[in-house]
Amino acid sequence: MKKIEKKDWWLFLVQAGIWALILLAMPLATLFSTKDLEATKTSFLVVWGIFRAPLAVYFANFYLLGPYLFFRRRFWLFTLCNLVLILGLNYGFFYLFLFRDNYPETAQMTSNMWIGFFSGFLLFMLLNLVMAAIAIGIRHFIRIRQIRQQLQDEKAKNTEAELAWLKSQINPHFLFNTLNNISSLTQIDPDAAQDAIAQLSDLLRYAMYETNKKTVPIQGEVEFMRNYISLMKLRCSDKTEVNAHFTMHNSQLEVAPLLFISLIENAFKHGVSSSRPSKIDISLEDTDGQLVFTCDNTNYPKDDGDRSGSGIGLENTRRRLELMYDGRYSWEQSLQDNMYHVRITLQL
Repeated sequence: MKKIEKKDWWLFLVQAGIWALILLAMPLATLFSTKDLEATKTSFLVVWGIFRAPLAVYFANFYLLGPYLFFRRRFWLFTLCNLVLILGLNYGFFYLFLFRDNYPETAQMTSNMWIGFFSGFLLFMLLNLVMAAIAIGIRHFIRIRQIRQQLQDEKAKNTEAELAWLKSQINPHFLFNTLNNISSLTQIDPDAAQDAIAQLSDLLRYAMYETNKKTVPIQGEVEFMRNYISLMKLRCSDKTEVNAHFTMHNSQLEVAPLLFISLIENAFKHGVSSSRPSKIDISLEDTDGQLVFTCDNTNYPKDDGDRSGSGIGLENTRRRLELMYDGRYSWEQSLQDNMYHVRITLQL
């Protein structure tokens, strides 16, 4: 059985309040206009006599017949229960007609009066049916809203799970490439390799403990990218030119953690050659609520035998942008004159 929540009580109280207004409107109007308690009592009994059956039909359909029969597609049983309920609540009409001989007043009723009697009875039945339809309509509207809310909640949970998975892919990917750099450095300069390991430790500490939130301060990201670029430059030869420019006017900005690192990683992986001149230009700037990241690098495609990376970095970046900045980002990329260019603009 579904647990009764606070919102369920509020819904019941609202409906009860509306019905109280319907039942008390005429008696209160009578009281204020006549100041006669007896007339007010009579007015209330008349209103109660008219609306007590529709009230019962409404709440029975809203809380029982609708949820347990109609919305479970038991339409025949739903219809039968409503007919029994409505006819049972209005048995007085049938009793008066079937046992009219017991009431001397009915003997004086003309054909037109009986026609009026049955017309009133049919209208009253129609009122009951309308109340049942209104109850089902309101319950359907609430049910649709609840289903939509559940779908939105599930979508949000799935999005959070996917974002967490995508970010978990970044750290191993980033670690894999960085360890390759340090491994190469140990054969050339062991002291520099030790410094690089210490620097890598700082980077991993940030990646593990400072990026658990949905967004992080931009200054922390800038510092991370500076350190990462410095670490990646260790394996570059004198033929490689690396330029990095970070211009932050608003230090209060926040951005998704490690969002651009795959692009920087990709620039060093595909933009650096050991035998030919190479160039990498990286910039990040905020202007008028926009965050603009650009990366330009020479293009040296990997050989088929080079398995140093799986290529998931760019795919993850695109997917994270779609999930976190849907409709608020633009992505440009091109390859011209052996220079690869990518530009991301975020609306923060």
